[in-house]
Amino acid sequence: MKKRFPLSVVIITRNESERLEECLKSASSFNDIVVLDDFSVDSTARIARKYTERVYERKMDVEGRHRNFAYSLAKNDWVFSLDADERLTVELSEELKKLLKKSPKEAAFTVCIKTFIGKRWVRRGGWYPGRKVRLFRKDKFRYEEVKVHPRVFIDGECGHLKHPILHYSYRNFHEFIESLNNQTTLEAEKWFDEKRKIGTAKALRKTIDRFLKAYVFKKGFLEGLTGFVFAMAAGLYQIWSYAKYREMLDKETKDET
Repeated sequence: MKKRFPLSVVIITRNESERLEECLKSASSFNDIVVLDDFSVDSTARIARKYTERVYERKMDVEGRHRNFAYSLAKNDWVFSLDADERLTVELSEELKKLLKKSPKEAAFTVCIKTFIGKRWVRRGGWYPGRKVRLFRKDKFRYEEVKVHPRVFIDGECGHLKHPILHYSYRNFHEFIESLNNQTTLEAEKWFDEKRKIGTAKALRKTIDRFLKAYVFKKGFLEGLTGFVFAMAAGLYQIWSYAKYREMLDKETKDET
């Protein structure tokens, strides 16, 4: 059997039986695959165990905390964070091996995210390259422990990888809107926990600003209807989050009285 390269690939899952197998196959040339499952009720865990013995369960509470725990399970110094709806390409895998053989001085590296809705790659509107930190030294990296969109903290320099991840995020617009609804709820909860000061005028300004950035300045209009829908969603993210946040504040006030 060909010796696998020493890199920990950490995958966080919940009910991903339809997409997980292709993700695991794409990471099979590396010697440590860790799957942290959020108590899936489908066959996610069974599929994961076909490719690795390192399958663990933990309830997702706070995204940043959950991810930090997952990375702490890695056996190797270097970790690559991969989601169940993502794939490593052969080109990216080879780039990772060549890079790590040189013992890079950087503490982390970003990677481009090539996102698809259905079979369509969304190139514009701010979706590509959409770089994110995915490769890092375990002892030099951590996430902010908040529910949604946690910031990353890196102890050292950050480099950039050339080849992208393939991200099959949404099979259709229904999934996209469903995800947007869930994300805005978490964002509103974050604002509520922080007692953030934000008014209607500011929320509306951010809504318009995000739409214009995605549709006009980042050329989302060149994606046709898909670009318009995604730009609208970028704006609506703000106003929906704000509406849910106000709802939480109103309920708190009512409960107090």
